[in-house]
Amino acid sequence: MRRKISPVVPGPGQESVWDYPRPPRVEPTDERVVVTLGGVTIADTTDAVRVLETSHPPVYYLPRASFAAGSLEPAPGTSFCEFKGVAGYLTVRGGDAVAESAGWFYPEPSPGFEVLADRVAVYPGAMERCEVDGEQVQPQAGGFYGGWITGRVVGPFKGEPGTLDW
Repeated sequence: MRRKISPVVPGPGQESVWDYPRPPRVEPTDERVVVTLGGVTIADTTDAVRVLETSHPPVYYLPRASFAAGSLEPAPGTSFCEFKGVAGYLTVRGGDAVAESAGWFYPEPSPGFEVLADRVAVYPGAMERCEVDGEQVQPQAGGFYGGWITGRVVGPFKGEPGTLDW
């Protein structure tokens, strides 16, 4: 039996993830996105895109070129998204830290998601720190989803225990 979901009412300047569409929408953002691992800034850009999907906090995709040289290397495995297509994985390196399979990308995104080509997303929980406009991101719960939770978004968010059937 499904439990009733009670979306949080967004305050001024906030978005509810329950107002995001399915299939997801991709939108550009000029927010400054900074990723730190091993005490080193491995990415810093104002040219990210957000993927917005019902019940999920945004996932930020950064240009591959915004990552420091040597910080991304191929990792084994793939996964399939019914909307975006087949994802490949990346091991992320920064300083002395190594985050295995902590990044992903779509080498040939499905129609409608072509803007994701040459962009990389990372699991914020596997990084030392991810920031959006200076605010430290909280990672989406669970080991599969890679959403970035900031004060800009309200839930509840998929990924918490008991949310798999959402």
